[in-house]
Amino acid sequence: MQELAFRTLLYRYFFFDWLFKDASRGDVMARAAAWRFNQARAHWLLTYMRRWLWCGVALYGMGCAVEVLMREPGLSVIFYLPGALSVPVNMVIGVMWVGLKAFPGPVRM
Repeated sequence: MQELAFRTLLYRYFFFDWLFKDASRGDVMARAAAWRFNQARAHWLLTYMRRWLWCGVALYGMGCAVEVLMREPGLSVIFYLPGALSVPVNMVIGVMWVGLKAFPGPVRM
């Protein structure tokens, strides 16, 4: 078994597109199979939400520490900006999770 490069592992730690199949391509049967496959893997989205949440909290904490303790509000932007970006990422992941859990899918048979 080939070991993955660190940057590939880091990408897979934060982004989940490699776990899912494209349900918009192929014939009706292929799309239905891809949708069922994605629904079976939807539980992993909660793990990614937790990862982004804790990274956002840690980055906000570091930004606050830099701003208050070091009195460097300009430097704190380095931590606040990625921390703030974790909020919309979590919203997108949440919408995807609800969509995969609540909706029957784009193809009805």
